[in-house]
Amino acid sequence: MKSTQFAERLSYQRKLKGFSQEQLADRTKVTVRTIQRIEKGEVTPHLRTVKLLAAALEVDVDDLLQLNDPREENIQTKWLLLMHASPFIGFLMPFLNILCPLFIWIHKREDNSLYDAHGRAVINFQITMTLIYALAFIALLSVEGFGFLFFIAVIPYTAIVMLVNVIAVIKAQKYFYPSIPFLGTRG
Repeated sequence: MKSTQFAERLSYQRKLKGFSQEQLADRTKVTVRTIQRIEKGEVTPHLRTVKLLAAALEVDVDDLLQLNDPREENIQTKWLLLMHASPFIGFLMPFLNILCPLFIWIHKREDNSLYDAHGRAVINFQITMTLIYALAFIALLSVEGFGFLFFIAVIPYTAIVMLVNVIAVIKAQKYFYPSIPFLGTRG
C-alpha cells in the first residue's frame, strides 16, 4: 500500500462526509496528529487504524485501500522499461534517442502520472545529451586535445546513465537523469 494513495483516499472520504480531522479523531479514537500525518503521506497506517477510519467514515476498507494488481504493476514496469531503454536505438540512428521515447511518452502520459514524469525525464536527458554531443563535435573540430577527449567521453557517459536508470526502473521504478528541463519536470 502506498501511503500517498491512501492519504488521498482518506482525505477525499473525510471531506466527502463533511468531517474535520478533529471530528474524525473523536469518532475513531485515533489522534488528530496521526490523522494529519496519514493525510500528508508521512506514515503508512496499520491495518487496525485503517479499519477504525473506515468504520468512522462508514465506508468499506477497500474504498480506502487499493490493493495493487501484480499484472498491472508488471505492465507498468514494461512500459517504463520501454520508455527508458528505447533511446539506445539512437546509437544506431540519429535522433531516434529522442523520437522513440517521445512517441511513447505522447501515447502514455495521460494514462498515468508516473509515465508522464518518467517520459519527461528521459526526453529532457536525451535532448540535453544531444546538444552536448553537438558541442563536443564542435570542440573536436576546434580544440586540440581536450576536444577529442570531450567528444569521446559523451557517448559512454550517456550510455552509463541510461543503463543505470534502466536498472533503477526495473528494481524500484525510480530514475535520475541530470538534464536541462526542456519539457519541465513532474513527479
